[in-house]
Amino acid sequence: MIYVHLFIAFFLPNILAYGGGPAAIPLIEHEVVDKNDWMTKTEFSELLALANSLPGPIATKMAGYIGFEVAGVLGSVVALAATIIPSLALMLLLLNLLYKHRNSPRVKRLSSFVLPAIAVLLLSLTVDFLQTSYELNHLLPTILLVIASYLALEKFKIHPAFVILAGLLIGGLFL
Repeated sequence: MIYVHLFIAFFLPNILAYGGGPAAIPLIEHEVVDKNDWMTKTEFSELLALANSLPGPIATKMAGYIGFEVAGVLGSVVALAATIIPSLALMLLLLNLLYKHRNSPRVKRLSSFVLPAIAVLLLSLTVDFLQTSYELNHLLPTILLVIASYLALEKFKIHPAFVILAGLLIGGLFL
């Protein structure tokens, strides 16, 4: 029964919160602290501070931790699923709607505005990665990794997952 309570405690805040993780935090706090008494207000505040200091979505980090503390690994999986399912379901619904109306002039116009913004965000992310790599590993290893990755992806058509795995292994072993 604890798994049902965990699922409801994280599903409702994430389906009702408009604005993502930060908007869901008070609702999660109500479920975790006030309603189910799984944590004290102080413990929740400390967890929130820790979750804010780590990269990634706040709600998923909190769900994973609270679910684990309440019901172990399976509790963590249940709480994470309850946190992710609302966004995933809405995203699939909206993508289905976009696909259904893909020939509409309005959808084409929307895509023409969104795609350049995505390209700029990806370019910005790439520049940040290159800058971080340069600062941590210097110029030569950064250039070699960029060239090797490009050749692996474009010339040899190696799957990106394998290129990423190779980069992680090279970074872990040599850098």
